[in-house]
Amino acid sequence: MTPAELSRTVLRAVRRAVADDTLPGPVPDRVAVGPPRPGGRGDYASNVALRLAGPAGRPPREVAEILRTALLESAPAAGIDRVEITGPGFLNFTLAPAVRTGAHTGVVRAVRAEGARYGHGDALAGTTVALAPATEPRAALWTRTVIALLRTQGAAAATVPGATEALRPVPVAAGTTTEALYGTLGTDAAHWALLRPAAHDRPYTGPEAARALALLVQRESNGLFLVRYAHARTRALARAARHLGITPELPEPPAPGVPETAPDAADPLRAPEAAALVRLLGAYPDVLASAARLRAPDRLARHLEQTADAFLRFQESCRPLPLGDEKPSAAHRARLALADAAGTVLAGGLSLLGVDAPEHL
Repeated sequence: MTPAELSRTVLRAVRRAVADDTLPGPVPDRVAVGPPRPGGRGDYASNVALRLAGPAGRPPREVAEILRTALLESAPAAGIDRVEITGPGFLNFTLAPAVRTGAHTGVVRAVRAEGARYGHGDALAGTTVALAPATEPRAALWTRTVIALLRTQGAAAATVPGATEALRPVPVAAGTTTEALYGTLGTDAAHWALLRPAAHDRPYTGPEAARALALLVQRESNGLFLVRYAHARTRALARAARHLGITPELPEPPAPGVPETAPDAADPLRAPEAAALVRLLGAYPDVLASAARLRAPDRLARHLEQTADAFLRFQESCRPLPLGDEKPSAAHRARLALADAAGTVLAGGLSLLGVDAPEHL
């Protein structure tokens, strides 16, 4: 079960609750599912109850309990082992072991099969978006990037003179020209400096020159370097694997109902660091969709930082390559496949932000 499939399962539960008159209010177009937040549990989580509480006129935890009851009716068939409520009303899902294995490998297979188009969808198909042209450096880049994001979701998006929708993030310092900005930082750092902060936050430019120049420093506290370094590491692993003759490969998940006699062998991506990375890769399509709908490329930049950090933790804890005379195992091949998928997502996200993803760094 991928996050998209779980999202559809939750949406069906919402529809049933509304149809049965146990939950007042409209049915949303979609339900976001992603990694659990701090304090959460299980494999995935959703804030749908918090979103529906206002229209329903009910407390979020009461809405969450209604949805939990509706979900438990179909949980076994859907491959959900547990549904729990945490915090103000988050729904937390723990998948059945065999389904979790399939979910992990399913996400990695999807990324590797779809490549640079992973996360692109038709959520906004049939929608036409006309954005006003912008001349201010940050607004101009923000507008171009939002158009690229909208197109990943099937929208027909373009700048149109006289359009009423204008994107106006907090501008760069007065007097800062595009030429001066790009000349000082270079294209990649300039794009990150303008897109990483939220629209209502000041960009990393202008008077705080030291902070802007810090974007060029090669250390992991620098988000741009972190993401590009993680991508380069995925490609270095791929080159080393080819040199050793090791091919990335995922195991087939166990058939439903068949007990896992050797869980670690059946699911080499079971380790917490691997599972955390898989969840972030699985959430990427929703991140692209929300970044497009909300005109917020900063959401994509932040998700890339989280993915890069998770990948670096994964490669340290779960070695993708054998050491010394160690024989390549199914676990090594599966971890290499996960590393390759992480590199694909990082490169695709950077490309949408107009940032280069180098093979070497």
